[in-house]
Formats: sequence, structure tokens, C-alpha cells
Amino acid sequence: MTYSISRYLLTILLVLAAFVTFAAKPTDKSVKKAIRVLLVGGGSSHDFDKWYKGEDVQTLQKDGLATVEYTSDPTTILSKLKDVDVLYLSNNQPIADEATRKAIFAFADAGKGLVLAHPALWYNWKDWPEYNQKLVGGGSNGHNKYGPFDVTITNTNHPVTKDVPKQFDLNDELYYYIADTSGTPIEVLATAKAADSDKVFPSLFIVKYPKGRIVGIALGHDAASHTIAPYQTILRNAVKWAAGQ
Repeated sequence: MTYSISRYLLTILLVLAAFVTFAAKPTDKSVKKAIRVLLVGGGSSHDFDKWYKGEDVQTLQKDGLATVEYTSDPTTILSKLKDVDVLYLSNNQPIADEATRKAIFAFADAGKGLVLAHPALWYNWKDWPEYNQKLVGGGSNGHNKYGPFDVTITNTNHPVTKDVPKQFDLNDELYYYIADTSGTPIEVLATAKAADSDKVFPSLFIVKYPKGRIVGIALGHDAASHTIAPYQTILRNAVKWAAGQ
């Protein structure tokens, strides 16, 4: 009799333990895998290792939002694209390989995400006009002298601008980004204006590429942008939106 009761109690304990274990497990909907990001840097006029490889990687990996692999070797992009959710281009050095160029377009055509940072919004490559026309929706050929300017959020309802102050100022290079009227249309989310000028330029925008999700961020020269909360929030939001989250 005592043996039967012991078995009965043991059975109850095992059932309770299984129930507690099951209840403690989060549902599939509550689990979000870290976004896999490939960050490409390298080139001229910017400290890529310090601000992109260092600061931006840390910003994106905070709280497990993303796992980021950084490379300054464009020849490695092709082999890595199949394993990432978002391609983050910050480089102004050439991507010369034709197969890699096609793979980047195929990546976007597959509905994947691109984040195009400050140096990658320049008209860097005369032999690859499709990049600026179709993926950037335009580009920049100049900028203000490094110094202070204001950024104003013009679309506060977009996920990329969530929790970003309506207006903030910083020291940076104010890029003269101009949309290409023959290129992919853009949706401006924020503009930049220097105090000594009436000219206003896009500083944050969506490139309305037919299949992929593309964000352009014109900010990002050095510490005055990469280390401030508005920029970091924009960057995290951009990667989340580009990944479809």
C-alpha cells in the first residue's frame, strides 16, 4: 500500500514538473531570433573600424537585437549573403566583382533588407550606376563643411522613427543627397538643415524598391553621430524594419 502511494505521489510530482517546465517555456511568438547582419565597411575619409566596426556593431548587438559580422573586404560579401537577414553597407571602397553586384540585387529582390549608411550614399562608383539609381534612389556628390545642423523627423509614424526625438542637432557632414527622378522613388522620414542655409536635404529615407526593404541613413561621420541616442535608435529601428520585424 505504501509503495502504491509512493508511486502515485511520484507520478503527480513528475506531471507537475512537466507542466511547470512547459509553462516556463515562452511561446514561439514571444521568441525573436537575433537579426543576422553583415556590415561592410572600408574605404576613405572615415574611421570605419572605430565607428562602424566598433560603435555600430555594439549598438546593434545590445540586448541581443542582432548578431553582426563586420568585414572590410568586399570580396567576402558573396559567400556570406546567404546566411544574413540584413546587408548593412557603410563602405565607399569599390565592390568591383560583377557576381557580387548581381548577388546584392538578388538579395534585395528576394525581399531581404539593406541599410545604406553615410559613405555608401555617395556617388562612389561610376561603373555601377545601377547601385545609386535603383538601390539608393539617388545619391550625394557633396556636403557641408563638418559642423552643426538640425535633423527634423518628418514622418513620426514610421517604424524607423519610433522613439526618435522630433528634432535633434549634431555635428556631422550634412550630405547633399538628391533623389534621382529616374530612379527608385524614396520616402523621406527626416531632413537636415544647417543654421546658415535655407537648403533642406533628406537625412533619413526609405528607398521604395519593389521587393526589398531599404533604408538610407545620411548621418554618420564620427562620434558626434554614432554615439548619440537618436542615431543609435534610428540604426536599431532601421535594421529591425529592414529585417521585417
